[in-house]
Amino acid sequence: MGKPTGFLEERRAKQPYRALEERLRDWQQVLAPWPEDRLRVQASRCMDCGIPFCHQGCPLGNLIPDWNDLVYRDHWREAIDRLHATNNFPEFTGTLCPAPCEGSCVLGINDDPVTIKAIELAIIDHAFAEGWVSAQPPAKETGRRVAVVGSGPAGLAAAQQLRRAGHRVTVFERDDRIGGLLRYGIPEFKMEKRVLNRRLDQLRAEGVELRAGVHVGVDLPAEALQREFDALILCGGACAPRDLPVAGRELRGVHFAMEFLTQQNRRCEGDPVNPQVAISAAGKHVIIIGGGDTGADCLGTCHRQGAASVHQLEILPRPPDRRDADNPWPEWPRIYRISTAHEEGGERVYAVATQRFIDDGDGHVAALELTDVETRMVDGRPTFVEVPGSARELPCDLALLATGFVGPERPGLLDSLGVRLTERGNVWRDRNWMTSVPGVFTAGDMQRGQSLIVWAIAEGRAAARAVDTFLMGESDLPAPVA
Repeated sequence: MGKPTGFLEERRAKQPYRALEERLRDWQQVLAPWPEDRLRVQASRCMDCGIPFCHQGCPLGNLIPDWNDLVYRDHWREAIDRLHATNNFPEFTGTLCPAPCEGSCVLGINDDPVTIKAIELAIIDHAFAEGWVSAQPPAKETGRRVAVVGSGPAGLAAAQQLRRAGHRVTVFERDDRIGGLLRYGIPEFKMEKRVLNRRLDQLRAEGVELRAGVHVGVDLPAEALQREFDALILCGGACAPRDLPVAGRELRGVHFAMEFLTQQNRRCEGDPVNPQVAISAAGKHVIIIGGGDTGADCLGTCHRQGAASVHQLEILPRPPDRRDADNPWPEWPRIYRISTAHEEGGERVYAVATQRFIDDGDGHVAALELTDVETRMVDGRPTFVEVPGSARELPCDLALLATGFVGPERPGLLDSLGVRLTERGNVWRDRNWMTSVPGVFTAGDMQRGQSLIVWAIAEGRAAARAVDTFLMGESDLPAPVA
């Protein structure tokens, strides 16, 4: 490494963010630029550890020590080449990924890990600023055609890889704009859509056809795609939300989180929202049910819309500040985390369960009844037991269900293709990423279940290599690492 003693001399620095009072007044990205001289100091903390466990932690197998060293040495052009060798969209992962690589950093055994995610984002931002990110159309056309259904990170990664292999690729998206949950699920303050748009411009310049507003299996029969294309890749995600079947669920003012987030993203895109179906937190007492990333996205959105109060409920107990003994390195650290949205306000309530939504007398939610719960292991599985006498109410004008997803939506595409499903309701695939229907492949959350963006990109790349091999008998695309 460039500075073998860097990890001994320097401490991990906190990612800079825009001032709280400033960022709450707009929808711009909360991340602030990290001065390059300070970031190079952070890159110097990467150890000459011998076995880089960060590779094991990253599903993409990013060459992290390589580009950390290059950043420290001020060799940014070489750094982006190393980064793009394994990751099509480092600006997405550098912004949105929870960084399992940092959880596996060897320095994290007894110190704070290297700021891998921030360095990754700085490399790609520097590359775009210098004009180093350009279209890479194929040198030779194969004459084969591939349809990708779904334009989230898995679909876009698969499309780019297959196009660079020389195939004609068309991406189909049911929404009116390309991007999947990157477009309508991720709030603008978390990743501005200009970041997505500039990458889509690259895909178009490479020859990828992007067709929005086409719902395959509904507007366009899946059988028509099978006739027109030599292979299909299903990358539609796991969009079926997990519901909360409690009394009062039908009341007005109780919504799935994605309904709420999608509407706000459309407002940020400049789209009008029908007032009769508009969901707004302005002046309301909001309760978010679910303590994960989607719940935090709702929290930050509520702050910017001007909520009167926000409570975020989580059925699990509060995580510890440091790893417990049963959560050793290099496992993902199950610890208490504070997102930028949590820094902005709201109250987090742990170890509680929703009992019912309370009617205001006119069919609208007015309050939520909850109870404390204790977690007990029954037959090796955690079971939540109510604490007697702990029932209480919280005022609630708007309830947002951020309780995750249960798998892909079956009506339409999956039903018409007749693909086999797993016991968990995901699309089944073999070791070559092919479904039970010959010539139809799958990648991302549709076959994996709700997961991380870094897994989606990794699986899109892996499925692309499998499709290329299926069409050509062999493939020069990079082999998957996870």
